[in-house]
Amino acid sequence: MRFSDFTSYDLILLAQGLGTNIALFLVTSLIGLLIGLSWALVRFYRVPVLAQIVTFLSELLKNSPVLVQLFLVFFGLPALLHIRVTPVTAATITLSANTAAFVYVIAVSAIEAIEREQVEAARVFGLTRWQVLRHIVAPQAAAFAVGPLVALMVNQLQVTSLISVIGVVDLTKIGHILNMRTLKPFVVWTAVGLLYYGAAKLVALLGERLETRLRAHSAWRGL
Repeated sequence: MRFSDFTSYDLILLAQGLGTNIALFLVTSLIGLLIGLSWALVRFYRVPVLAQIVTFLSELLKNSPVLVQLFLVFFGLPALLHIRVTPVTAATITLSANTAAFVYVIAVSAIEAIEREQVEAARVFGLTRWQVLRHIVAPQAAAFAVGPLVALMVNQLQVTSLISVIGVVDLTKIGHILNMRTLKPFVVWTAVGLLYYGAAKLVALLGERLETRLRAHSAWRGL
């Protein structure tokens, strides 16, 4: 094997790898957010049987290693169902489900943090359960949940580094390739780490701005 030094094209490769991580992060975060909130609504409305099922799924997903989940989806599903699962599809399914599990827990905790007296008073005044959810529960729960959700998103961005083990050519995979070619692990992994740090810092800053706006909005409404 022939080893060589860094080239300007390596910067493009690193940027492409980071782009893969960010794209997958955005897609799976959106899917996971929608699924997790749907599960929280099932819990809020106390749907028989279904509420117990989503609680069980959430516990299973958030208390098992993401890497094991990746292997199970990528290697286990094709063997069990005799279907073809690409690395990107496996990564999307796994990270979306894992995100949904934590979003569900955060959403449920935020809803339960709201004083029951407010909900009961609203029902006394004739508000339907949907109106209570929309006008009383949702605004306050969003303000309570945004902080933990931002922390979750930062963590999930870092979790995308695991997808390289099933063959997705992301930033970590590019780093491994450059390391094998240049034999300069300190330089390569420092660069990779700084890129992950920069992306995570951006997510955190955007989340802080959103949290500030939500809390100001809730305070203005007297919530």
